[in-house]
Amino acid sequence: MLFTLRQATPADVPAIETLIGASVRGLCGSDYTAAQIEAALGTAFGVDSELIRDNTYFVAEAAGEIVGCGGWSRRKTLFGGDRQPGRVSELLDPARDRARLRAFFVRPDWARRGIGRALVLRCEADARACGFHAFELVATLPGRRLYAAFGYGGDERLDHRLPGDLAIEFVRMTKRLP
Repeated sequence: MLFTLRQATPADVPAIETLIGASVRGLCGSDYTAAQIEAALGTAFGVDSELIRDNTYFVAEAAGEIVGCGGWSRRKTLFGGDRQPGRVSELLDPARDRARLRAFFVRPDWARRGIGRALVLRCEADARACGFHAFELVATLPGRRLYAAFGYGGDERLDHRLPGDLAIEFVRMTKRLP
């Protein structure tokens, strides 16, 4: 079955929240503990409604269901949902700053069917049309493999503090568009 991409709307938020939980629980278990996953849901892994308001967040739909999501941002925040502390909404300057790839999640039964690829290509094209020529992102450990396949590089490890005195490891990655 094929999927289509469209811009996310505020009405999609409940379905996106459900998708994020299913994606992280189903696809991150080999890289993170169950305790890390549960502590990260809602903060490090969560809906960023600012991306939806900025029209830079997309959902993949199949048979009327959201099966994937992801977007890009022209704002300084690198990752996290609405409840993530330390968010910075300041706009980036395309002449000197890197756009952000943000919040990619796929329903486990739809993994490896081209949704991540379609989202990356759409985000890069849209950001380029807005004047950006480079990207930065903070990848989950399993997400790092997807981004590396599209030419993103970097291995700077970030330990992000979570509730319950836990931490989760991410990887900062960048890419310059030709």
